[in-house]
Amino acid sequence: MYKQKEIATNVFYVGVNDRQKALFENLWPLPYGVSYNAYLLIDRETVLVDTVDVCYSDIFLRKIAGALNGRTLDYLVVNHMEPDHSGSIRLLRQQYPGVKIVGNAKTHAMLGGFHGITDGLVEVKEGGTLSTGSRTLSFHMAPMVHWPEVMFTYDAEDKILFSADAFGTYGTLDGGIIDTEMNVERFHEEMIRYYSNIVGKYGGPVQKALQKLSALDIRTICSTHGPVWREHIGRAVSVYDRLSRYEAEPGVVILYGSMYGNTEQMAEAVAASLAENGIRDIIFHNVSKSHASYILKDVFRYRGLIVGSPTYSGQLFPEIESALSKIEVREVKNRLFGCFGSFTWAGVAVKRLAEFAERMKWETVGVPVEQKQSLSAANYAGCLALGQAMAEKIKEQSTN
Repeated sequence: MYKQKEIATNVFYVGVNDRQKALFENLWPLPYGVSYNAYLLIDRETVLVDTVDVCYSDIFLRKIAGALNGRTLDYLVVNHMEPDHSGSIRLLRQQYPGVKIVGNAKTHAMLGGFHGITDGLVEVKEGGTLSTGSRTLSFHMAPMVHWPEVMFTYDAEDKILFSADAFGTYGTLDGGIIDTEMNVERFHEEMIRYYSNIVGKYGGPVQKALQKLSALDIRTICSTHGPVWREHIGRAVSVYDRLSRYEAEPGVVILYGSMYGNTEQMAEAVAASLAENGIRDIIFHNVSKSHASYILKDVFRYRGLIVGSPTYSGQLFPEIESALSKIEVREVKNRLFGCFGSFTWAGVAVKRLAEFAERMKWETVGVPVEQKQSLSAANYAGCLALGQAMAEKIKEQSTN
């Protein structure tokens, strides 16, 4: 019934699209949905690489049966145990009780914990191989990209890297599977958002994985989310390389909360000064409207972050506090920071923002501006000075 897409000779895509879920991990918006990718290799022995979310197990199992065309399944390689990729393992084992499950020691411990599966396991270590007949698969550990059990599988015959979540993106595959079959522009934007939301904390492990991969001749990347990369491999890898080194573009994110418009006026003044002083990429996020997913994407993308908050019950504005907490969890490095705030009777916000920058070990630029009640002429000038200082620092770093 299902026509299977052939990625290479006898390598089939058997993944599914999820257009129903509103939030990935029950946190991150999915305006374009998401795909769960799995791949089936037909050789003397048959090998499935990863499974899909259990919600789509029926379609998934029918796709596998169609591609197998009466054959049984010999091996399942588990590159990643997160439930959106391992959720169908128990049902797969019921369908193919003789299937041997290939993974590392951490994978097998999770198989027991999630699915109660403790038998029929094949343990592999760094550099281990599995011959399937005409092809040899090798296994390369990639711990904390972004779970501790993650590994990559490399098919030396067709030079395919099965990369678990690495190089993945949000977004369904709307007809095409391989990047040569589609316009990939929206996927590159969604890759930045996916990285910042899901992988962002683990820049060091990503760099180690990239160094390991540099020794392999890779012509195709099969991630567990988004397109199969072939024509745009270089661009996909460069996104992960740049973001994992916390390299940023010369723009500024203005992140602010405002109850009655006074803090927002300060944000407008800062933005006007940034533009006047030559910054073209100025991204506004009102924390009461912008989802943290998009805030994180832009904080990872741009060099400068200027945060404005009113004092609220003796603390930061709650949505500012929440956004900063998510940034802090991801341990974003090497950003330029400025801040401003307002209050009615007791100012605390600017002090709290300065403490955040200190914890992050970011360079603070300009003089923080704190306004009591409505914006004064002096503090309006202070906001202009803050914008100018940030613009000058960004331009200075961009020319070095």
